[in-house]
Amino acid sequence: MRRNALFVLVLFFIGVLHADDTKWYTEGNFVPAKRLMVKIVNTLDIERMNCPVVITREQFPVKKLHEMWVTIVDPSLPSKPEPTKEEFAFAGGHGIRKETNGHQIFYQLDDLDKDGIWDELFFQTNLRPRETKTLYIYFGFSGRGWNEHGTHATIGSYCRHIIPWWESANIGWKLWFPTSVDMYGKRKPILMSEEMCIHNYCGYYGVPKVNFDYGSDVMGVGGSFGAGGIGLFELPARPDSISIPRFTPVEGPKISERNFNEDQLTDTRYAFDVVVNGPVRSMIRVKTMNWSTGNGFYELEQFYTAYTNQSYSTCRVKYTRFDPAVTGVEFCCGIKANTLESENVVDKGIAIRTGVEMVADPDDDTGQKAHRVEFVGSALVVKDVYKPQYVRVRSLGDNHTFRIPVTTDRTFEYLIAGAWSEGVVYNTPESFKQYVQKTALEYNNPVAVEFGELEQK
Repeated sequence: MRRNALFVLVLFFIGVLHADDTKWYTEGNFVPAKRLMVKIVNTLDIERMNCPVVITREQFPVKKLHEMWVTIVDPSLPSKPEPTKEEFAFAGGHGIRKETNGHQIFYQLDDLDKDGIWDELFFQTNLRPRETKTLYIYFGFSGRGWNEHGTHATIGSYCRHIIPWWESANIGWKLWFPTSVDMYGKRKPILMSEEMCIHNYCGYYGVPKVNFDYGSDVMGVGGSFGAGGIGLFELPARPDSISIPRFTPVEGPKISERNFNEDQLTDTRYAFDVVVNGPVRSMIRVKTMNWSTGNGFYELEQFYTAYTNQSYSTCRVKYTRFDPAVTGVEFCCGIKANTLESENVVDKGIAIRTGVEMVADPDDDTGQKAHRVEFVGSALVVKDVYKPQYVRVRSLGDNHTFRIPVTTDRTFEYLIAGAWSEGVVYNTPESFKQYVQKTALEYNNPVAVEFGELEQK
């Protein structure tokens, strides 16, 4: 009887082993004994490169995690060989050693609400049309893996003005005006916002003298939504009238002449945080507070995110206070439009601005000439689920905008994208349009995630 019980116990332990034990991942002396299979499903008939995958803590079967106890492995990728003597000397003890059965990919275990507990597991992967890709998440401490950053976020005092930056190597954004985005084009794939803030290089004229690859500020925002901005449609009878946080009915200069709010006590005020900073995504938070429009009182948060190897940023907007004094108020987001109608493209949930730009510092008094750029493109995409309605707003410098019905949780999302003719990718109007249209399709159809069983080796 005892022998039979022992035999059953042996069969049980054999049963929990993977069918082919040799296919488990190893790296140096890291030989994990527990893993979870994850299937990433591409529901589209197109190839998806550097596709974002977000797994929330609520979705994930394993809650108790530390970022150094997770290793995500793509078994279809070639394993890293044993490092050379030179590589070992450069990377030191934290460099990845010889791998078997796949290759580990960069990820982030992000605490978004800053309570000390992770909220989202994030990584990127490549998918063929209609592919279901199998990845494995291995559990067990590993102290190796230098993760090269493809994004960066920072907050700096730039010309005596506190502003946030967030960027991929392709394109960058900053908020000189707190809720209307400036766009920064790079000539080579490079992260440069930290250098810009530390040294306070002029984004228009000084940078080429320092590092030509850094590129240039390519967006003149002025009184517009720039490369992306938010507001409210408060007056249904006046569709060209939009309330935006930095133009408020307070004493002082005329609203049309004012680019900044009057003060931090009686007018709208702002605060910025870096939420996460690489390697594969970087995120900043913008808090807009004490916003009185004359027709209501509002406060909100925006979460802007940059993604590795992409030329877009997403923005999640959540109104934390929403007290309209009038009926029919709706959300608004927009980008600056072009004067020439042939250089504007509008589709369902998509607005694209293209064309020649004369890039110049609007505050320059040194007599330096504007820099002609053959093509600067910016775009806005609003998810279909929010039922966006396009509205061309000629006021505030002429803008493409979308009217969005107020949601139950007072939250909505949109995406902004950018490119220019002196960059490496999407440097023509046609290639940029194709990128935006493909990105919009992917944005509206996030990948599906399916979990297998937790396996014990």
